Amino acid sequence: MTSPASPASELPRTQRVRLHNLREVARQAAMLPQHLPASFQRDASSGRWTRRQWAHASLFATLGALLMTLAPGFSTAMQAEARIPLTTMSLALPPLPKAARHADTVDSWQVVTVEKGQTLGAIFAGLDIPAATMHRLLEHPGAKAALTRLSPGMQIAFDLPLDARGKPGALRALRYDRGDTERVVLQLAGDTITEEVIQRPVEVRTAVISGKVGKSLFHSARKLGLSGSNINALTDEIFKYDIDFNSDVAATDRFSVVVEQTFREGELIKSGPVLAATFTAKGKPYSGFRFERNGKAEYFNGEGRPLKKSFIRMPIPYARLSSRFGARRHPVLGKLRMHKGVDYAAGTGTPIMAAGDARVAFMGWKGGYGRAVILEHGRGYTTLYAHMSAFGKIKQGQRISQGTVIGRVGSTGLATGPHLHYEFRINGVHRNPLAHTMPPPEPLSGAQLAAFRAQTEPALARIRTVEDVVFAEVPAEPTDSRVAVSGKDGKSSAKG
Repeated sequence: MTSPASPASELPRTQRVRLHNLREVARQAAMLPQHLPASFQRDASSGRWTRRQWAHASLFATLGALLMTLAPGFSTAMQAEARIPLTTMSLALPPLPKAARHADTVDSWQVVTVEKGQTLGAIFAGLDIPAATMHRLLEHPGAKAALTRLSPGMQIAFDLPLDARGKPGALRALRYDRGDTERVVLQLAGDTITEEVIQRPVEVRTAVISGKVGKSLFHSARKLGLSGSNINALTDEIFKYDIDFNSDVAATDRFSVVVEQTFREGELIKSGPVLAATFTAKGKPYSGFRFERNGKAEYFNGEGRPLKKSFIRMPIPYARLSSRFGARRHPVLGKLRMHKGVDYAAGTGTPIMAAGDARVAFMGWKGGYGRAVILEHGRGYTTLYAHMSAFGKIKQGQRISQGTVIGRVGSTGLATGPHLHYEFRINGVHRNPLAHTMPPPEPLSGAQLAAFRAQTEPALARIRTVEDVVFAEVPAEPTDSRVAVSGKDGKSSAKG
């Protein structure tokens, strides 16, 4: 038994709209022949439609089909969207991990790297931290000694959480490194300061670094991991007297350096002094080894002879020789007299270095010499430096090392312009410092020589082993990036 048809008013709205659209399309199709323009009327003679009439009829039929298809769909979609109920539900989220809960603390740390001449007060002022807070921190035991002796490159971190406006608020904590193995965190809570010391273990490795000079010794050595001080030790201490790094070095020359490197959390934080080094310049090998003699570190060759000469020929860098040793007419007095030294012309204020290790025998005003310094080097050797504009940070009677700045170039006394007058004497007799053969330094002997050989032979053997690996079967375009690293067990391996 079938139920009677429902009236149209009882149908759902979507069906009513669809039915209405169908009826409208049928009505328009029935009326189509009556409303067609003259071009759509049948040809009276043949009773057929022309090709143009068929094309127009197809177009209207297509439009009608689209209308029947799309119109109900739009109405159904709109109706369905309107009928979807919206419900708000509260979902319980899992708890945040500890690291995420403290993310604001981590993100709020601001790290400041100390620049040359920068003070702690300037750093606090730059972060808008009150000076009273800084003074409270400095009153904490040990903080003043660490935070008031700032050095360039030192890092200090400040925990400054953001306030409601998104701007840094009050200082919550401060941290700094105390040595290589400890990090100090000072927490501020009201008037209370608590200290936390975090241990940061380090690992010391003895590395053998080998490479070629390439376009630049400094660039190549830095790329391999040597520090600036390590490179300066090669050029200004170890091989200074044997190799002219401005003219005697080629791109294919090679070097090897033994150095202790300190790592923390896998990062290289510092390099120690050069323990041993070899340099091959124009096919000739040179070597140097660090050894402490009488408590003072020096560099020696493989036979135990010091690499540093007793005297340097030129106690002033980058100067021009303006007057030689011998008879000449004095530029001020106008008389022919013996010039008992040599003159180096340089700008006022240029530093003057001690020619060798010595004791300061005299410093002061000395007649026509003006401001002068006399150094005693032992074994009857003395040197004199005259016409200075100022003295260095030395005192009479003080023992100083070769290269110590003892004064500045000037024109005091009988001088026509700024220059250094330099004299070299042996047992009081003036000698030409440019022609005289300088005395060799004392070599190691006895127990010191035995200890030196026991210390340096393993280092030299390690260098040769690494060089055999690095420079064996060198390809046409080698990459000098191999480093041999050994731990405290002494075992080494080459790394590419």
